[in-house]
Amino acid sequence: MDPRIKSESDSLGIIRKAFMRERLRKKIIEVCDKKIAAKGPDVGLSFYAFFANKNDDPELLMEAATWWIETHQLDHFEKAVKIKAMVEGC
Repeated sequence: MDPRIKSESDSLGIIRKAFMRERLRKKIIEVCDKKIAAKGPDVGLSFYAFFANKNDDPELLMEAATWWIETHQLDHFEKAVKIKAMVEGC
């Protein structure tokens, strides 16, 4: 295999991880806002908070998990204000 192809593929993977679908971005901000309004600025959450208890959109769930765990190496629970600020900066 041509090593340039692998490099291009790896570069695309890194670029894709830096971006987030607008639908997911809006959902995260909405959930963070609701949690902060209900429980205050110290409330924590995990990426599971953005999804129903059933796996009805596995691709979007994996995108959120990848962003949370692999890209940013966040702890299981993080402050909602931190996550909101990170997503707004995307």
